[in-house]
Amino acid sequence: MTTGLRESKKRQTRTLIADTAWRMFTDRGFDAVRVAEIAREAGVSEATVFNYFPRKEDLLYTRLEAFGERLLAAVDSRQAGVSVLDAVRTFLSRSSGLLAQVEAGDDEALVRLRTVHRMIAGSPALRAREQQAVADATTALAARITAETGGPTGTVDVTAYVAANALMGVHRALIDLVRQRVLADEAADRLAADVRAYGTQAFDLLAQGFADYAVRSPGYGAEA
Repeated sequence: MTTGLRESKKRQTRTLIADTAWRMFTDRGFDAVRVAEIAREAGVSEATVFNYFPRKEDLLYTRLEAFGERLLAAVDSRQAGVSVLDAVRTFLSRSSGLLAQVEAGDDEALVRLRTVHRMIAGSPALRAREQQAVADATTALAARITAETGGPTGTVDVTAYVAANALMGVHRALIDLVRQRVLADEAADRLAADVRAYGTQAFDLLAQGFADYAVRSPGYGAEA
């Protein structure tokens, strides 16, 4: 097997395990599912699961980490003249995942959304893992901004870090909004719309402070 095929197989296995775990967690709850059950359902050994995901909570947060990677990709691929604020605003304004399914009237998705947020709210380990994933994405975003704005090489500029924390703070606040509404068993018919509305207000507020900060210069990266 060539290196390329081997790596592709590894990615497929990792995705299979993560998707299986996500489905089982959202159906039954985090604590009710054992790693051995996930391995059996995915058709792999328990050792294989731990090779890809050293901690059980890592299985739940692989999607959050993938979200951070997609966010960075959106920032990296923005056009000349587009600020990092607008790139993040556009990315976060797109409803996706369970929230989008709930908006489309999927009752099963609503049950899963409630299950996910209840098990995170009830687990200090999961909340800590969630905070770490957001912190990692924030640091990576700050590094991207530092590179673009000519900050010191090999470190993260303080201003870039402030900007990244403000932008990711909107994401964090919207997660908290969804969690509060879900845990209160409020009607979900307007949840996605309210998330977009509050996101718009938050980004409008930030725009008053640094709308012109980290605007991509024409030709940036062209020499790469």
